[in-house]
Amino acid sequence: MQTVFVGLSGGVDSAVSAYLLKKEGYRVMGVFIKGWEPDFLPCTGAEDRLSAMRVAAHLEIPFVTYDFEEEYKKNVVDYFVSEYKAGRTPNPDVMCNRVIKFGAFWKRAQTEGADMIATGHYAQIKHRTQNIELGTSRDSEKDQTYFLWTLTHNDLAHTLFPVGGFNKSDVRALAREARLPNAERKDSQGLCFLGHVDMRAFLKRYLPTTVGPIYDSGGTKIGEHEGMWFYTIGEHIPLGGLEKRHYIVGKDAQNNSLVVSEKPLGEKPGKEFAIQGVNWISKEAPRGMVYGRYRYRQQLLSVSVLGTKAIFNEPQLMASGQSLVFYDEKGEICLGGAIIG
Repeated sequence: MQTVFVGLSGGVDSAVSAYLLKKEGYRVMGVFIKGWEPDFLPCTGAEDRLSAMRVAAHLEIPFVTYDFEEEYKKNVVDYFVSEYKAGRTPNPDVMCNRVIKFGAFWKRAQTEGADMIATGHYAQIKHRTQNIELGTSRDSEKDQTYFLWTLTHNDLAHTLFPVGGFNKSDVRALAREARLPNAERKDSQGLCFLGHVDMRAFLKRYLPTTVGPIYDSGGTKIGEHEGMWFYTIGEHIPLGGLEKRHYIVGKDAQNNSLVVSEKPLGEKPGKEFAIQGVNWISKEAPRGMVYGRYRYRQQLLSVSVLGTKAIFNEPQLMASGQSLVFYDEKGEICLGGAIIG
């Protein structure tokens, strides 16, 4: 009988994960992971923990709380604030998964007797070859592999995703069948541990409002902004007095300026992008063409990965700091990912 520590978030997906694992005969421990919460936002940490405790009591499994507030503040919050300040567009949920849920959580659980950990992520562990692979969820609308690309073969070897083989509606049905106390609880949305937050309002607590110029593609000043770190590449930016929509196609951190264009991809969209921190989940990098997306749920795009370069068949507009996540041809296996340089 293996011991599995399940990260209970208070939501229905992790609750059903614990239920399924207990039903399969695992020795299950419920763990609520406490992250950092800002004192200037209405956060749901206390409510989430109470929900998780009720699930554990209902399933008659032990329950503990792991406090990773310091680790979360340092490695996730400070990271994405510094990235935005530098003019980049980070993905804090990717970092949260890497550092907290599949880093600190596993390390502590292992020291306390865990053979494996489990979460309520919509993803699947595949054993189709000699390697362990990260498969996409059966429910394509809920698939979360985009945020899991930093995981390694070793991570997957001690990880379980119990709900990855179900549709969301089936998970709700299982929760009702098991009479879980949070069966009807609304899904949480937004940033890892913080829920739904207005990113610009959040960043304004840490970064100053500094007026800067907005230029068109010809170098003519056509407006002003509050600080280039509050804006992202590809974003539509309202400009008074101009009839056509304009999109941000360039950022200059040194001069605190933005470049905009009427064309969503800019005047000279590129096909080749520098990448860094490449991670291939399996032990070997795939050969030839793969498929990728640099936004959650984006349609898969053909891309070749050559060392520190990603080359697309069609022009793209990507921001430095974004996650570019790779898949196989059918979009069934997440191969890994990289950061746009």
